[in-house]
Amino acid sequence: MRIAVAGATGNIGTLTVAALERDGHDVVRISRSLGVDLSTGDGLGEVLTGVEVVIDVTSGPVAGRAETVAYFGAVTRNLLAAGERAGVRHHVLLSIAGVDRVEGNAHYAGKREQERLVAGGPVPWTIVPATQFHDFAAMVASWTERDGVATIAPLLVQPIAPADVAGILAEIATGEPQGRYVDVAGPEPQDLVDMARRTNDARGHAVKLVPAWSGMFGPAMAGDVLLPGENARIAPTTFDEWLAEQR
Repeated sequence: MRIAVAGATGNIGTLTVAALERDGHDVVRISRSLGVDLSTGDGLGEVLTGVEVVIDVTSGPVAGRAETVAYFGAVTRNLLAAGERAGVRHHVLLSIAGVDRVEGNAHYAGKREQERLVAGGPVPWTIVPATQFHDFAAMVASWTERDGVATIAPLLVQPIAPADVAGILAEIATGEPQGRYVDVAGPEPQDLVDMARRTNDARGHAVKLVPAWSGMFGPAMAGDVLLPGENARIAPTTFDEWLAEQR
């Protein structure tokens, strides 16, 4: 099967490409670094020739709400329009579990715009809502790190291994469109501050973590807001197993 991965050079994109190729699929990589600008659509029509399925794992820039929504909206419109012209039969979007429960977060607003466009678009679709990835905590802490100190929100999450997400996306892409898929999550709830501390320790990175709410991760995201919903699909890899690979 000929499958295109939008955002192919990112973390999840690279793993998704690898999972598809292991299963013998013909994978088309889409990213700006490979000559396709999804925000304008330049080069998109040519690369989708003969493609049956598009998997969208693109990420947006760190920006305000309006800019983020506009970016995700443009990328999604371009992918859907080009996909319709090319005869794509299945559009798979990676989204976030609980995306409708969080206000005030620009990235979540952008993902909601993506979901709205895909669900109302011309190509049959599956939306896959995933919880935060195992590497999320350390990444978030790195955004605020200054002089060996970083702030991080004390969130409760149920993180999933990036490779598990990629495998699920590859599996879903080869099947029939399913509409909104169940939440996919890792096997265990975790404290984000503890995850960041343990990840940094495993990687030999010394940083003092200060639990604190921020504009991006406010108290509205506390409690069980970020946990998967009922009947979630639980992926096998634990945080401890993923962490062992970081040492």
